[in-house]
Formats: sequence, structure tokens, C-alpha cells
Amino acid sequence: MTSYAQAPTGLARRGRRLSDRETEQRMLQAAVAMVNRAGLTVSLDHISLEEVIREADVSRSAVYRRWPYKDLFFSDLVKELARSAIPTILDDELALIRRIVTERLDWLDTPERRHGLVIELIRQLALLDFQQLLGSAQWRTYLALNATFLSLADGELRDQVGEALAQSEHAHRARVAKAWELMADLFGYRLRPELGASFETLAGLLDATMRGLVIQALSEPGLGGYRVQASPFGAAAEDEWSLAALGGASIAMALLEPDPAIEWDQDRLVRIRQALSTLTLPDK
Repeated sequence: MTSYAQAPTGLARRGRRLSDRETEQRMLQAAVAMVNRAGLTVSLDHISLEEVIREADVSRSAVYRRWPYKDLFFSDLVKELARSAIPTILDDELALIRRIVTERLDWLDTPERRHGLVIELIRQLALLDFQQLLGSAQWRTYLALNATFLSLADGELRDQVGEALAQSEHAHRARVAKAWELMADLFGYRLRPELGASFETLAGLLDATMRGLVIQALSEPGLGGYRVQASPFGAAAEDEWSLAALGGASIAMALLEPDPAIEWDQDRLVRIRQALSTLTLPDK
């Protein structure tokens, strides 16, 4: 086993002893941060337990009391990664939505321009999400976990990781669905009733399309730079469209339509402008 003789640790510097629960949380948080910086490939061999202890600033004796063997820690780390595997882009998305809408507030005045605003939001947000995911080490961790968790030798651990991944997926899809429901309501859209679809259906299709493009672009980098000059789906003007934007807008416009029951009077326009100025998206 490893010797404990070394320079004073974070325990001595803090002047108080961390509880076992605090030690566990700090260790897992530090290890998750380390993995997310580099990305999880096909193993955790690049993660040093001693380096995690230093970064977490906890007592080594407390760590080895909680995890007598290194493999036990890495089992808990894999489960922790699975619980928070899917990256989110909330702050950048909100900033982009506010900028697009602020620059085009007068587009709310007519049905055609409102539709053009929705299309413009989809065009720019899809490209943002694609670029963020493509460059995300956390996303690579998510891909590796999904690709490899079934090969885990420990059946109980495999089941726990699978369950954690499923819960992460469900929470992420619910957040995306809620965001689309809020945006549809703001701009006066509804799901096409003849399809029998839900906003979770929309979120699932959009997620699958985006992930497929990102995975493909990892081995075919040219896809990331693909652009075509076009004005599809009733866009207000011709502009550059990425594959992610074309795919996302195709799905959204196939499932959504303007709601004929909504009356766009002056009061509604005022309320929409106020809502957009303080827009927030659902938490993860």
C-alpha cells in the first residue's frame, strides 16, 4: 500500500478535520473536474489518485479510510461522472437569445417577421450548441461512458452507471423540452396536433440529430465548417446555414406551427417584450 509519510496536507492547513462526507464530496468533485478538463478516453489511467487528493485538499488518511483501494474510488468516480455527464450551455445560450431578440424587437409585429425571428434563433443557437459540444471534453467523457459502461466487469457497477446515465439523459431531455415549450409559447407556436408528439419528442429528435452530427464531426472535421447560403423555412433573409442549423430547423418546423388561437394584440406584444428582456431557461 502507499506510504502516508509526506509534507503536511490540507488537513493541517485548514485547522479542522473534514467529515467523511465532506472528504468524499471534495475528492469526487476534484476528480470530475480533472476528467472534464482532459476528457475521459477509454479508461481512467490518466487520473492519479494522489493528484486528486492534492487538488481536493483533503487528508490522505481520510481518503484511504473512505476508499481502502484505488479501484473503489474509481468505481464511485465513474458513477459520479455518469450523474453529471451531459454538458449544458445555459449562459451562452441565454446571452445569444437576448442579443438576437434585442436586435430584432420590431420583428414581433407581424406573423411573417415573428416566424423569421424564430428561424433566426434556431439557426444561431444550433450552431452555438454544435460548436460547444464539438470542443467539449465533458462531451467526450459522456461519449466514452456510453460507449464503454456495458463492458464494466462489475455487474452491479455496470447497472448503477447505466441507471445514472439514464437519469442524466432524462433530466437533460426534460430541460430541453421545457425550454422549447417556453419559446413556443412566447412566439405563439404549438405542436402540430395531427402528429401526437410532445415537447419531449421534439427534444429527443433534436438531441439525436445534434449528437449524431457531433460524433460524425469528431472523425470528419470538415463537417464543422460546412456552410450553405440559403433562406429556408421562411427565413427573413438569405444567410449562412450550418448542418446543425438545417437539421434543427427541419425538425422544429416539422413538429411546430403557429397557434391560430393566439391573438397578437398590443397587450400581448408588450408582455412578450417584457418576458424576453428577463428570459431565463430551466435549470439543469
